[in-house]
Amino acid sequence: MTSDRTRTRMVERLKKQGITDEKVLEVMGHTARHIFVDEALESRSYDDVALPIGHNQTISQPYIVAKMTEILLESGSLSKVLEIGTGCGYQTAILAPLVDKIYTVERIAPLLKKAKNNLWDLKLKNISYQHSDGGWGWPEQAPFDGIIVAAAPEKVPDTLLEQMAIGGVMLIPVGSKNKQQLFKVTRTEDGYEYEELEAVSFVPFLSGRD
Repeated sequence: MTSDRTRTRMVERLKKQGITDEKVLEVMGHTARHIFVDEALESRSYDDVALPIGHNQTISQPYIVAKMTEILLESGSLSKVLEIGTGCGYQTAILAPLVDKIYTVERIAPLLKKAKNNLWDLKLKNISYQHSDGGWGWPEQAPFDGIIVAAAPEKVPDTLLEQMAIGGVMLIPVGSKNKQQLFKVTRTEDGYEYEELEAVSFVPFLSGRD
C-alpha cells in the first residue's frame, strides 16, 4: 500500500479531480504520505481522506493539499511562504520543493517535533520552524509572497493579512466547524481581494501553545 504504484493511482485520481499543475502532481507522486501517518493507518495513507495524527489534529486529504498548493503557485515563483499549522509536515513536504523558503508555525510542540523528524528524513532543508500561536504569524520574517493556513478561523486574522506582501496570496479556510469555505485572499496596492473557492472541512483555528 506504500508502493510507487499506489502513489501513481493517487496522482491519476488528482488529475480526474481537476489538478493540472504538473510540478504539483510530480511532487505529490514522489512524496511518501505514509511516513506522515501512524503505522496503523498506513494502508489508508493514499486514500483521498483526512486522517487523524493525534492531538485532535488531522493530515489533510491529498486533493485539498494539491488544490491549495496549485492555487498558491498560480501567482508565479514564490520566495517566502508562511505556513500556519505544520501538523505532521505533509503539506510542508509538498511545498518545500516548489518554493524558495518556508516558514512554518505549529502551536502543538509534539506535532512540531514529529514534523521536523519527518522532513529531516526527506532531506528538506529550506524550512524554518516555530512553536507559536498561528494567529501571530511570523512578523520577523514578513512580508510573505504566500501564506497557507491549515485550520479554520471564523474570520481571517488581521495579523496574517498584515504580513502579506503586495501581490501576495493567502489560502485560508474560514467558518464554523460545520460550515467552512476555502478563500483565496490577494493583497493589492489598495487593499485585499477575496475569492470564495469551495466548501472544505478543517480543524478549528485555536489560540495559544501546547
